[in-house]
Amino acid sequence: MPGENLSRDEARERAALLSVDGYEVSLDVRSAVGADAGDGGPRTFRSVTTIRFRCAEPGAASFADLIAPSVTSVCLNGRDLDPSEVFDGSRILLEDLAADNELIVDARCAYSRTGEGLHRFVDPEDGEVYLYTQYEPADSRRVFANFEQPDLKAPFRFEVRAPEEWTVWSNGVGQLADGVWRFAETKPISTYITCVVAGPYHYVTDSYTRTFDDGTTLEIPLGALCRKGLAPHFDAEDVFLVTKQGLDFFHDHFDYPYPFGKYDQAFVPEYNLGAMENPGLVTFREEYIFRGKVTRASYEARANVILHEMAHMWFGDLVTMEWWDDLWLKESFADFMGAFSLVGATRFTDGWITFANRRKAWAYRADQLPSTHPVTADIRDLQDAKLNFDGITYAKGASVLKQLVAYVGRDAFLEGARRYFKRHAYGNTRLGDLLSVLEETSGRDMGTWARSWLQTAGVNSLTPQVLLTPQGTIDELAVVQEAPESHPELRPHRVAVGLYRRTAGGALERYARAELDVDGPRTVVAELAGAEAPELVLVNDDDLTYCKIRFDEGSLATLRDALGDISDPLARALCWSALWNLTRDALLPARDFIDLVLRFGGRESDIGVLQMLHAWANSALVHYVAPAWRPTGERLLAEGALSELGLAGPGSEHQLAWARFFAAVASREADLRLLKGLLDGTEKIDGLEMDQELRWAFLEPLAAHGAADEKSLAAELARDDTASGKRHQVRCLAARPSAAVKAQAWAQVVESEALSNALVEATISGFAQSSQRDLLAPYAEKYFAAIERVWTQRSIQIGMDVVRGLFPAYEDSPATVAATDAWLTAHEDAAPALRRLVLEARDDLARALRGQACDAAADERP
Repeated sequence: MPGENLSRDEARERAALLSVDGYEVSLDVRSAVGADAGDGGPRTFRSVTTIRFRCAEPGAASFADLIAPSVTSVCLNGRDLDPSEVFDGSRILLEDLAADNELIVDARCAYSRTGEGLHRFVDPEDGEVYLYTQYEPADSRRVFANFEQPDLKAPFRFEVRAPEEWTVWSNGVGQLADGVWRFAETKPISTYITCVVAGPYHYVTDSYTRTFDDGTTLEIPLGALCRKGLAPHFDAEDVFLVTKQGLDFFHDHFDYPYPFGKYDQAFVPEYNLGAMENPGLVTFREEYIFRGKVTRASYEARANVILHEMAHMWFGDLVTMEWWDDLWLKESFADFMGAFSLVGATRFTDGWITFANRRKAWAYRADQLPSTHPVTADIRDLQDAKLNFDGITYAKGASVLKQLVAYVGRDAFLEGARRYFKRHAYGNTRLGDLLSVLEETSGRDMGTWARSWLQTAGVNSLTPQVLLTPQGTIDELAVVQEAPESHPELRPHRVAVGLYRRTAGGALERYARAELDVDGPRTVVAELAGAEAPELVLVNDDDLTYCKIRFDEGSLATLRDALGDISDPLARALCWSALWNLTRDALLPARDFIDLVLRFGGRESDIGVLQMLHAWANSALVHYVAPAWRPTGERLLAEGALSELGLAGPGSEHQLAWARFFAAVASREADLRLLKGLLDGTEKIDGLEMDQELRWAFLEPLAAHGAADEKSLAAELARDDTASGKRHQVRCLAARPSAAVKAQAWAQVVESEALSNALVEATISGFAQSSQRDLLAPYAEKYFAAIERVWTQRSIQIGMDVVRGLFPAYEDSPATVAATDAWLTAHEDAAPALRRLVLEARDDLARALRGQACDAAADERP
């Protein structure tokens, strides 16, 4: 619809005109169960909304937002309006507004199968129906009429009619009376964080109590819910443990009691995101309930997400950005506070290692794409907003905040946050509102810092230069800062520089450290003059700033020989990350990175770092090695993984990680035969438990290499006839090496809307197999012919999945780059968000070709 993509200018104009006093929303979802209507249309539910709002200019016109198949009635200030005249499919025209207004809209809204709006899921295991809502940035208008922008906050009252055997949850506490669930009025919140969850969910309760210094006591009812089929796997006690630890931490540091009453956490099916910070009712993807054995890294990741969403209760829900330009005011803070509280409050005290190794890798990649943008972005409309939930807004923003803490000091930072909450509670803010409190608490000029870090894009590289005296001590050590031509900003960096040497026991350990401000193209580290000559210089030791670390020649030689000897796990993780950046930047041959993983990965103590190394090594093999060397790389990785699998302790998480990696790289007949034997029980590895999730992990490579057919996959589904099993089966079916299979998968995703979002994702994942480049080649031309139609006709989530997932990345040749350029030239008027996705995919492909050229040059080395 022409008005569906709300612009920033329209939102500002409407916010200047309207103030919202409250919503009453009545939903009837009893239609969620039972047979479809059979008329080919969407399954719908009734939605009745009453909005009370004021208008600053009586007589003016505005509009409300609603995306619905039909509207039964519209009543404005007692006047019945003709829906056919005022509703265009996405907006309701409101003319001749009074100073005080009441709008009542009765509509038929559609259940979603794409995870946007009110999502309806039918559990294949037992036929039960489950509902939940997901709105960010602007899909609440698919469920009820509203003013869909973050700065028009209001209190909400929800009531829901549901099948009598169901339970219903919303942001406030609910009570069932006379067949209707009625929920307590919320505090003033934005539309996108309202929420309804309904169905026969398994529900567990607990409580949290906190007594403050003034003697007051806060009691928060806690709840956790999931589908009945997942209840046997649901470790709610660990969810509650992390929840209570987080609430303690944030109360200790924010000096503002949790303001939203209860705290429910719902793990829901077919979820597009990791989680969503709806106050009082946080929603998570149900994959955070583990059906099989996982490593500590998975529990750490879940704890981080729980704490990230909890931080949003203050950063985002209590105080909300005015428009999506300042999305970072919630996401960057939540990402930082998630790691900060993880380390400070839970058993995952090494959380900063994961942050340095995994989260920042996401940021570094995003910040080198042509679509990179400042942390404070220019968001013209809702499509821009949808795409800006990216590595810049989350991980770079969080990294910048970590640098800010080093710059102003932890105490000043936290005091600034406390003043920010109290000053802007239940309101909306911009960048300047935060900077002003930080200037108050730190005494520093935040304007210059913000211009460098928040209002410019790009990542700097920091490289050490070491000059030695004839006596073998440091004459001068300097840090050279560089920036790409496209984003030439040089920034002030608060960094630590560490010097490392071998000890008598052979370990590489730090023996000197200096912390200083690096500014400009070259900064001398005066404090380290006269120190013993180092074997390794680590710029950004302790990971204080956001930068790409480079090495001098001596340090790089040391890492090639002794990376595994670095005793400090954070320093080691930083070196791994730096080496991966060198590989992606075509400065280190990809085969050399693979060699480092094979030689030193088995000595990596941090399981999260090890699993990241596995992902990077696989990516190096698939994208960055010279094509002629790829078969050698496949063999070496499979042999190395199998060797480490044999060396890992029986039943250990390292054994599990190497088993999964072995499956991911297995391609030779003997390797596939071993996987098959482990599945059917004719082979056994001591301590390796073949649970259902691991069985599917082994089946996918078997399917992709033609060693598991449709019959065997159907038998596995019969063994695991669940929603999770169905997703795995769909992925494996699409992975089979057959032209007919690929044609069917393509048609299911591109030409049909029959699949839900989760099954679209699974089909795309199975379709795009790096080992099937010849089979996928015909789809490059089809891709460019289809994507604009898909973007126009499908929801933005499905459009993003298709455009990203089906890009011909495995057709890694200059011809594919040229075809992409031709599409971009011919489609200059395509939606900017669509062009951005294609530009990003093109950049990844061009980077891969540069990496392959670098790797091919390794053949010419003596």
